[in-house]
Amino acid sequence: MADWHKSDWRTKPRVQMPDYLDDAELKAVEAKLASYPPLVFAGEARRLKAQLGAASRGEAFLLQGGDCAESFEQFSADGIRDTFKVMLQMAMVLTYGAKVPVVKVGRMAGQFAKPRSAPTESVDGVELPSYRGDIINELDFTPESRIPNPNKMLQAYTQAAATLNLLRAFSTGGYADVHQVHSWTLGFTEGENATKYRDMANRISDTLDFMKAAGVTSDRLHSLQTVDFYTSHESLLLEYEEALTRLDSTSGKWLAGSGHMIWIGDRTRQPDGAHVEFARGVQNPVGLKCGPTTTAEDLKILMEKLNPENEAGRLTLIARFGAGSVGDHLPRLVKAVQEEGANVLWTCDPMHGNTIKSATGYKTRPFDSVLREVREFFGVHKAEGTIPGGVHFEMTGQDVTECTGGVRAVTEEDLSARYHTACDPRLNASQSLELAFLVAEELSNRDQEQAVRAV
Repeated sequence: MADWHKSDWRTKPRVQMPDYLDDAELKAVEAKLASYPPLVFAGEARRLKAQLGAASRGEAFLLQGGDCAESFEQFSADGIRDTFKVMLQMAMVLTYGAKVPVVKVGRMAGQFAKPRSAPTESVDGVELPSYRGDIINELDFTPESRIPNPNKMLQAYTQAAATLNLLRAFSTGGYADVHQVHSWTLGFTEGENATKYRDMANRISDTLDFMKAAGVTSDRLHSLQTVDFYTSHESLLLEYEEALTRLDSTSGKWLAGSGHMIWIGDRTRQPDGAHVEFARGVQNPVGLKCGPTTTAEDLKILMEKLNPENEAGRLTLIARFGAGSVGDHLPRLVKAVQEEGANVLWTCDPMHGNTIKSATGYKTRPFDSVLREVREFFGVHKAEGTIPGGVHFEMTGQDVTECTGGVRAVTEEDLSARYHTACDPRLNASQSLELAFLVAEELSNRDQEQAVRAV
């Protein structure tokens, strides 16, 4: 983009970003990051854009999931492996239901910063700046911990690089073998309350058995052993983003080198704001969160700014309204897209609109509300004749107790047992996989209805 430079966002109004106290220290960190290798490469971003374009046409389906906010303290190889493992299981189930490839994008290796509803928070009458994620400040409720520290960007880079290194090894080193992934899923369906998912699991087993009998095995077909796995995060801390942005020598376009896909949150999508200005100039696929306050007029302006060439796969609209509210908001935004003839990929984030405070004082998300919003999302697209192209979950592969419900029936009283999130409640491994089965049913029903209409 000839009229854009990676620092142009600095001339625009900025929100949800810290004010660093030591400008010289900040500039030194930015210079150091700017000398480091990018975390991802332009060819990977272009490949993801093509796959997202297929999802926008109903020829693929996007599964985007991972941590609400990655933690420095909880960082471990086991944690990365467990989330990757559950996403592979979810993708297999969704592939069977949708009958199309599933594009796998983790909220990983960069999801360190979080927007907050208020700049400060109070505990026992003491007011301090809000925690904004480990890349900015610390969770401990002390004045020193809440001071923004630019050096945390260097630690975030190191952790992101290590995470990507492990993800690439898992993706190509045999861990993602389709038969192994399905064996993990069979273990889930053996649970006492998961019997209703056993039929689909058995049908997947029959398919794999048929493939084996026909000579289509992992030994002969490399694609059964490997997967494409991409990373994404909210592009919130723009000093970090700018420092890792590089000019791609192949295309002559700028690349956000911090992750394959970046998104703009519901609180930072001002058409003339800094975050939109940064995202419009990079070639990466870009996501845009759409909440209840998103107007049709703003959406039209944002689509023109973020995807002026109307590329398929460039712009993903991530709907997040809350169960019971999808029908009030999504149809008008779908109509705005249709009026503009815009190429977009519609996905559903059923997490952020369904956060409540439990009777025990913990923030939680009821599993039934999450599922209801997904079903409402599919229902609106069915009514409008448009394509529901993906889902976006905050989840973890660990056995946490942060969201209530699911086959293992986490109750409000259970929340305190393993409530480990630094910000928002996440689906645990069991809840994530159960949701994949239920979304797969929606996709299977959609395909059956389309087949009937075609006849």
